[in-house]
Amino acid sequence: MTHCSENLFAHDHFVDGTRFRVAGPRDSVKGTLVFLHGVGMRLEFWAPQIAEFSRSYQCIAYDMLGHGESELPRSSPALSDYSAQFETLVAHLHLGPVTMIGHSMGALIATDAALRYPDRIQRLIAMNGVYSRSPEQKSAIERRAAMLDDAMPDWSTTLARWFGDDASPSSHDKKSALLDLLNRNRPEGYVRTYRLFASSDEAHKGRLSQLVMPALFLTGEFDPNSTPAMSKTMALESTNGSAEILPGERHMMSFVNPHATNLAIHDFLNITQ
Repeated sequence: MTHCSENLFAHDHFVDGTRFRVAGPRDSVKGTLVFLHGVGMRLEFWAPQIAEFSRSYQCIAYDMLGHGESELPRSSPALSDYSAQFETLVAHLHLGPVTMIGHSMGALIATDAALRYPDRIQRLIAMNGVYSRSPEQKSAIERRAAMLDDAMPDWSTTLARWFGDDASPSSHDKKSALLDLLNRNRPEGYVRTYRLFASSDEAHKGRLSQLVMPALFLTGEFDPNSTPAMSKTMALESTNGSAEILPGERHMMSFVNPHATNLAIHDFLNITQ
């Protein structure tokens, strides 16, 4: 069994317009983890998790439609388009059932893929996911979506939602890194995907009992948009779901504080082996 270096993860692969990268032992007895980022990000978002989990698992991260180097979605995309992108990728790679890990919009897509392609996913981790927003939350995100046009939004307000009042030196470095990823977006890909994200929080309402695989709904204590209440509700409505709330963490916790997030993922993977 060989381990994959950072240089190998830095090598791009493409299938049907999707950019992806592979790291870790391809013959791992522990299986394969597939990572999908949120709106405005790209596969590099998962670098802290790839560095940790590629020691034991084959890890695959890919750019969702309209992000990174993947192809644009159609002008008015459906959630099923993004789920089909996942299915095409794992079919191309001839993968057995995988553990699907999605963040934010990626969590929404991962859950959708688990419902549509249950034979492809043996475990689900929906991180900082959204579910049945409150009227106030719906109004806020609908306003943000309505303001989008061919130009990128003011990222300072996005970063403020993600970081709150944290002005520590480490926070500054993380903000700079995330801002770099945000600035690499293509406006049309971001806008099409964000508008879908804004309107899809009830896409799985009443259907989560169909999730038969072990599912972890993970979020941060202070995530104002992917709240602890949402994760707890999703876990309760799932057949084999559990929720974990990371104390003191916010929306970008897997990138900002990877140690706590990685530990929670490790615990779930070990319990469900």
